[in-house]
Amino acid sequence: MVITHHGGQCFKVTFGDLTLVFDPIAKGATLPAVRFGADIALVSRDHPDMNGIEEVTYGEKKPFAVTGPGEYERQGIVIQGFLSKSNYGLKKGETEAVNTVYSVDLEDMTLVHLGALADAELSKEARESIDEIDVLFVPVGGDGVLSPAKAHELAVSLEPKIIVPMHWSGIGAPKALDAFLKASGNGSEKTDKLTLKKKDLAGRDGSILVITP
Repeated sequence: MVITHHGGQCFKVTFGDLTLVFDPIAKGATLPAVRFGADIALVSRDHPDMNGIEEVTYGEKKPFAVTGPGEYERQGIVIQGFLSKSNYGLKKGETEAVNTVYSVDLEDMTLVHLGALADAELSKEARESIDEIDVLFVPVGGDGVLSPAKAHELAVSLEPKIIVPMHWSGIGAPKALDAFLKASGNGSEKTDKLTLKKKDLAGRDGSILVITP
């Protein structure tokens, strides 16, 4: 599989002829809207920075949209969504918003995308349902999502093979990524795209990979 970052919390995952996208960016968002076709689109928080289903309906591709908690299966890919909360981009009068944490099983690997998570811990249901995490996408930006320090604590507690920070490019507090990397203290790698096979995970234990947009 190949994972690319499109700013904010938006990641495109391609494998074979299939394209899956987490948190596609809509028109009118803080960030520039995305424009590519996807087969599956997952939305963690109903906000223009993360809910651009129309923007990934492109060419012959009309995505299967997953927009909340539950269990889904599409084209051999198993998706679980778990209820959590976010404080990102709240409207006047709102004290919190629904956020969905997604676990996706594909190509014998488990990807977990925490969305615009504000909770410092995952729900009991999520922890019991998610076994080994191969790639964890964690928001580090503060400003309604986890702070860099809390993001690091949660990421380490979940024991993923690879940690990918998000919510630092285009949104989130200035220097949030630097603060997250400082909290982790054990070095990181940068790449413009992550090409991954199951065998590549051998020996990785909480490696931090910054995928640049």
